[in-house]
Amino acid sequence: MSGPLIDVRDAWKSYHVGSVEVQAVRGVSLRLEHGDFVAVTGASGSGKSTFLNLIGCLDQIDRGSYAFEGRPTERLSRRDLATLRNRRIGFVFQTFNLLPRSTIVYNVALPLAYQGVTRRERNRRAAEMLERVGLADRLKHHPNQLSGGQQQRVAIARALVTQPVVVLADEPTGNLDSKTGKEIMAFLRQLNCDEGMTILLVTHEADVAGYAHREIVFRDGQIVHDGLPAAKREMSEVS
Repeated sequence: MSGPLIDVRDAWKSYHVGSVEVQAVRGVSLRLEHGDFVAVTGASGSGKSTFLNLIGCLDQIDRGSYAFEGRPTERLSRRDLATLRNRRIGFVFQTFNLLPRSTIVYNVALPLAYQGVTRRERNRRAAEMLERVGLADRLKHHPNQLSGGQQQRVAIARALVTQPVVVLADEPTGNLDSKTGKEIMAFLRQLNCDEGMTILLVTHEADVAGYAHREIVFRDGQIVHDGLPAAKREMSEVS
């Protein structure tokens, strides 16, 4: 594929807290290629979550440019942005964001409803995706009948069911114990290695960032490191 998947140039984003303007992202430039696995880290308030929202087209930059698959997002209408999010981007959240009163097959199928896919077809595709994440025997279960790790697998299945080109994961292991977190990260790494899925995740955990090929560190709204994750840098220095 020609050209980067994501191309951000000199992006700025500010918010107002009362009468105070907060510069959350300050002059950030970044390129992501198809098949990248990138971790975004930094202290609380460093700008990493704001940056992920901009990449996911949940918010728009104030100035600068952001092209997704060569399309300048600042020129897209709200409807076009919603279509891009639904068809090209998969989201995985720390809190799972599942509908508690609906079955997990319904939860996974829901994004396909917004694409106009028939109920029979979206249920079929949702069931296939749940089988892929190891939950084929839980289709009629509700989220509260599953463990935290199983709920996160449902969330991943929902992110993948639309066949996106990139998965954006915001603290995907934040609500999980260490063992379950490792299982989720191993699955994401498998997606990247075996299927070439592009993954961009936000985390504050160094061991989670270590699963990525590249780490971007934010501080005060700016990128202060873009290269090997800290864990891999330490390993290369030792060897």
